[in-house]
Amino acid sequence: MTLHTPPPTGPVLILDDVRDGRIHLAALFIAPEGAPPAPIETADGAVAPTPLARYDAATVWRARFAIPADRTSTYTWRGETHEVAGDLRADLRIAYVSCNGEEIGDLEREGSERNAMWARLRDEHRRAPFALLLHGGDQVYADEITDGHPLSDRWPDDIPTDPSPDALAALRHHLRERLLERYASLYRSPEFAWVAARVPSLMQWDDHDICDGWGSLPTAATRSQVGRTLFAAARESFLTFQHAAADGDLPRRFADRAGAHLGFTVDFPGLRILAPDLRSERTRTAVMGAGGWAMMDAEAARDAPGHTFLMSSVPLLGPRMSLLEALMVAIPKMQKYEDDLRDQWQSRNHREEWRRMLRLVRAVARSDGHDVVSLSGEIHLATRAVMDLGAGQELHQLVASGIAHRPPPQAWARTLGALAVLGEDPLPECPIRVARLPGQPTRYVAERNYLTLERTGDAWAARWELERSGTTSPLAL
Repeated sequence: MTLHTPPPTGPVLILDDVRDGRIHLAALFIAPEGAPPAPIETADGAVAPTPLARYDAATVWRARFAIPADRTSTYTWRGETHEVAGDLRADLRIAYVSCNGEEIGDLEREGSERNAMWARLRDEHRRAPFALLLHGGDQVYADEITDGHPLSDRWPDDIPTDPSPDALAALRHHLRERLLERYASLYRSPEFAWVAARVPSLMQWDDHDICDGWGSLPTAATRSQVGRTLFAAARESFLTFQHAAADGDLPRRFADRAGAHLGFTVDFPGLRILAPDLRSERTRTAVMGAGGWAMMDAEAARDAPGHTFLMSSVPLLGPRMSLLEALMVAIPKMQKYEDDLRDQWQSRNHREEWRRMLRLVRAVARSDGHDVVSLSGEIHLATRAVMDLGAGQELHQLVASGIAHRPPPQAWARTLGALAVLGEDPLPECPIRVARLPGQPTRYVAERNYLTLERTGDAWAARWELERSGTTSPLAL
C-alpha cells in the first residue's frame, strides 16, 4: 500500500513591507516533517521556502519574494496561479477582520458555520479584489492551550510557585505544540486559505492570541514563571504564524527590530498603516510601555500625507465603561469580569494614558492635509464612534468584530447602547459620541461582521458586512 504525505498548509501571504516601488511578501507554509513545500514561482524566478520553526511532526516554512506595487501580479505554487491585486497607487480596497474564533471549543465547531463570514469575504474578493487584509487581534483563540499540563491546568487561578527548569521546558513544549494545532486548523480551513493565498495580511495581536485578559490579569499570574513561559510561547507563535518572522529576523516595518514591543508601520501611497502593540508591554496599570510610546511619538512627528489608519486592537473611543467597571467591582459575583473591563482604554486605571493617546491622535489629525481613522475589533459587535477635534475635523472610529466569534446577547448590545447615551469626554473640548452604522437602528449591532475600506480617487468610504443585515451603505471618511 502506498502512503501519501498530506500536502502543506499554505501559502498564507504576509506583507513584510512596501518600499522602492515593490510589495515585499512572505509566503508561509506548514508542512509535515520531511516534506518541504515546493518553490514559489514568480516573474523574477523561483523561490524555495526555508525553515522558520520546527515542531514534533511539522515544520513551518517561509518564502520571501516581491512584486511590483503599481499593477496586479501573479505567482504560481504547485501548478496553481494566484493573482495579487498589487496596484497601490490610486483606487484601493482593504478588508478589516478581528476575533477569528471563540474561547471554548473553537476547534470542534462545524466548518461552514464557523467560517461563513470568511466565505462571504472570499466571494466579495472575487467580485472586487482586496489589496490588503488587516487583522485587528484575536486571530487565534489560545485560551485552551494551557489545558492538559500540570503546571498550567488551573491557569490563572492556581499557579505553581517554584517549578523546576525541566518542568518549565516541558510546559513550553506542550504550549508550542498546542499553538501549532490551533494555527494549522485555522490556516487549513478552505474559506480562509483561499483568501490568504491571494490577499497579503497584516496582523496585530490582542489578548486571546496569548490568553484571555493577558496584561489585565493579576501581576502574580503574568509575572510568574508559568506566566512568562506562556507569554514567550504565544509571542514566538505570533511572530511565526502571523508575521512569518522570528527574533533577529523581523521585517523592516517593525519599530523595534529587537522586538521588545511589536508595533509596526507600513506606508502605502497616500496611506499609513500604524499598528501599536497594546499587549507586549501591558500591565494592569499601563496599556503601552516606553517602547510603544516612543514609536507613537515618532510617528506623530513624521510627515505622512494622506490618511492614517490607526489599528487599536481595543476600541479607542467608546462609552463610559468606567461606570460599569465600578459596578462590577462592587458586586462580588461580577468581579470575575473586572479583567475584561480593565482591558479597555476607557478603564479608570488607564484614563491618563487614554488622554495621552487621544491628544496624540488629535495632533496627527490636525497636521496639514491629514486624516486619521481608528480601526478596532475585540468587542464581538459592530459599531462606530466619532470624536470632535474642532475646526470642522472629526476622528472616525470603525469597529468590526468578530468574523468568526458568535455575537453576545442582544441585551449586552442594548446595555452598551444605554451607556453610550451618557456620552464621554476624556478631553472636554473633544466630545465623543457613539454613532449608528448607516441604516442601523441601534448603536451596537450584535451580528458577525467584517469591514471594507475603499479609496476612490482621494476619497475613502467604509462599509460593514453584517451576517444577517447584509452590506451597509457607504460611510464617507
